[in-house]
Amino acid sequence: MSPPRAASYLGTLLRRGAPAMAGATGGLDDEVADPAPVSPLARMRRMAGPVDLAAQDNLLLRATRYVAMVPLVYRVLAVAGALVAFLAGDHRGVAPVVAVAVCSIALNLYGLRWLFRSTPFHGGGAVRLLVLDVVFTVAANLVVAATVPAPAFAAAMQVPGKHLLGGVALLTLALGVGFGLGLTVLSVPLAGAAWWLNSGVFNVKQAFAGVGTIVGVLVTATGALVLLGLGTRLALAYGIRHGREAERARQHRMLHDTVLQTLETIALPGSGSSEHQLSEMRRLARAQAIEVRQTIEGAEGSGPLGEKLAALAAEMARDGLRAQLVMAELDPDTLTEVRQVAIRDAAREALRNTLKHSGTDRVVVRAEERDGGVAVVIRDHGAGFDEADRPPGFGISESITARLAEAGGQARVESSPGSGTRVTLWMPR
Repeated sequence: MSPPRAASYLGTLLRRGAPAMAGATGGLDDEVADPAPVSPLARMRRMAGPVDLAAQDNLLLRATRYVAMVPLVYRVLAVAGALVAFLAGDHRGVAPVVAVAVCSIALNLYGLRWLFRSTPFHGGGAVRLLVLDVVFTVAANLVVAATVPAPAFAAAMQVPGKHLLGGVALLTLALGVGFGLGLTVLSVPLAGAAWWLNSGVFNVKQAFAGVGTIVGVLVTATGALVLLGLGTRLALAYGIRHGREAERARQHRMLHDTVLQTLETIALPGSGSSEHQLSEMRRLARAQAIEVRQTIEGAEGSGPLGEKLAALAAEMARDGLRAQLVMAELDPDTLTEVRQVAIRDAAREALRNTLKHSGTDRVVVRAEERDGGVAVVIRDHGAGFDEADRPPGFGISESITARLAEAGGQARVESSPGSGTRVTLWMPR
């Protein structure tokens, strides 16, 4: 595969300001799902697949556009170093060289600031800056060549020359190999024109004198672009694969905590033998249906953790479990919404286990700040169980422990026969 094709994906991202998430993930889905071995060349061809300009993903765009920082930083340092070397040579014609160096450094510092700004990315603004950069590159070489004396020509041209080298790398990384190659070709007549302005003679040999260095920069930037594209693709594939696993685990927990709980209740001996029991099962099924619908529609509560736990206690009271809620004073902004929901759902599973297995209808739920985070302790004095004889099932390992771990927290279950059970849920700030 030719380097220009490998660069098309990331080049389009920066040139038009619209990352190709839809087009890229289409190829990734095939890669993840297809178990057959794929050659490296085929993987690279997939990387240069179709680009969907309607897809927007600011995280991917910001990550890929930051590659332009490398040539910008290089030019700030290289131009300053070339200027210092020129001044150390005690040459005449200092003023235009200093002016070009100052303008070059200022332009690159502005480019770095533009990359780090917090406003949304606009491809049109990026193109205008790159056009301005190319115009300045050409003008700087011609101005220095026309104004410095002949003895100082070689040393003075190092200053705009460093800017030109960085420009080749910048265009290659930002727009693609074709644009970097275009500036490389332009550098030949530019060098010839600079030599003619300084000496009055058009020297073909001097026009091609610096092409080898510029081509080396072009090849290096192309290699960096291909490696960046492969790395981005692998990162996307990794995220998609693990995202599917996390979503599958979340769906399993939701089914376990809702539908499966209802079916197990219906399957208990004597269930449905009286009108009261039928009414309870209908109420339970209705509550579970509401919970499943909220999960599908994403209608999670957005109140603080205290309100979530209070609503959970009221929910358990309707099922016959009296939960005494003890709340310490918590900062409402201590935990993110995702972590609050994880604690609430894990607490719900712990309370349901108490209702089903403990043989008691009373439980204490205590929430407090502890060890740089928030701890929710669920304590009952029911039958308990021997942890050695009864290893954690799906409810403990997935609905409690794994749910907390996914959000960055920890869960600990302690129990012994006749002494009840203590479940500690902890989530860092």
